[in-house]
Amino acid sequence: MQNTTVLYVPIGRKTFDIEAAEMYRQKSMEWLKGNCSTLIAPEQIITSVEELQGFLDSIKGDKIDTVLYQSVTFADGEFMVKILEYFKQPVIVWSVREPSVGGRLRLNSLTGGNSTSNVLRNHQHPFAFVFGNPDEKALQDRLLRQINVMRVLKALNELKIGVVGDYPPGFFFSQANEEELKSALGVTLHKMDLQEAFKECVKLPEHEWIGEVERAEKQVIGLNRNDETVTKFAQFSTYIKKHIQREELDALAMRCWPDFFNDLGAAPCSTLSQFTEDGMVTSCESDIHGSISMFILRELAGGNAPYLGDLVHIDEEKNSVVFWHCGAGAYSLANPSTGATAGVHPNRKIGFAMDFGLKAGEVTIFRVSHTPDGYRLLVMKGDALDVEQPFTGTSVEVELATNASDTLYELMHAGYEPHFALVYGDVTEHLIELGRMLNLETKVYI
Repeated sequence: MQNTTVLYVPIGRKTFDIEAAEMYRQKSMEWLKGNCSTLIAPEQIITSVEELQGFLDSIKGDKIDTVLYQSVTFADGEFMVKILEYFKQPVIVWSVREPSVGGRLRLNSLTGGNSTSNVLRNHQHPFAFVFGNPDEKALQDRLLRQINVMRVLKALNELKIGVVGDYPPGFFFSQANEEELKSALGVTLHKMDLQEAFKECVKLPEHEWIGEVERAEKQVIGLNRNDETVTKFAQFSTYIKKHIQREELDALAMRCWPDFFNDLGAAPCSTLSQFTEDGMVTSCESDIHGSISMFILRELAGGNAPYLGDLVHIDEEKNSVVFWHCGAGAYSLANPSTGATAGVHPNRKIGFAMDFGLKAGEVTIFRVSHTPDGYRLLVMKGDALDVEQPFTGTSVEVELATNASDTLYELMHAGYEPHFALVYGDVTEHLIELGRMLNLETKVYI
């Protein structure tokens, strides 16, 4: 079931076969109730603009994710224009099939959907169209996918990212123009002082931070709770959590090197890993667009923890590439043959970091990318292989769906950023639709 609130508005005219239309409405309601956590709908087909206005007045103030406009019969553009006076959310236009062919055109639902889509296009309002009857599997799959995308669009418009420290020297791709980011994606930023966090976190009493250690022990293999770096991980994580709650943050982009090693004396990777495992996606090197990419993947993949890594190796014979990072990776991503193993940062030799290869399975690779021309999306697909850990730190070897060598050269020539988000499951169609809804260039390798 989708954790979302849908406003279902069935529209029809009495000059058509309203009894057949009512049958479609009832079946649609039944399916929607079984697949959406919250459904707001009238008790019958709305057949006049005045009736529609009365219904919309009755739900004024209700928070919704998606407007689902079902053209159960043909109806003119007045209905949608009235809805747009009340709601700014994206719209799904749904037309159903004719109940019979031959003789009278009983519903003319498809023309109604066509007319409504034209109104939305001319109002420059984001929308999608679906066609089919409520008992059709293809329609159900498309509608669920579309509702999920609409929910994520709304979540993006409400997304508030905590940026903990500036990006490291030379990591220009990690930054973002706040005004452009808000305009294009709806995302806002909240800046946090990393040095202040270091200074204040070590003052916290043990009873406040010990819970972070106990949480890590539930999934991390080989964790030494007496290690000073484990204490600092717990102190820092606890301090940041207080800030997350106070500022109502939804994701983080965190500067990691050299500050964590030089000033705190601990690796940042453990904090990034535990936060992401527990639903607060956190990118390293203060990569704002990397954090957004991770957030989108987690939302579309039903809460699955995402990964963020560099593309560091290619094996042409296996048509595979390796994504790696120093020691950040959500615990549940670990290959079950080893589990989420504690280690040290591979270059700095400071703990505590994660040290494991990722599990096998179908994966989607994604990046919200930015160029001087604006935003674009990158969508890729592959299979994570069940192989030995390619490199120390966290890493995963992925057999790509496209030619690995050709893809590599195209990515480099297109100048994509060197951080790629990855999630288990296939949400490529969702991402392609998200790009269409956002009116962004979307490059696809599937």
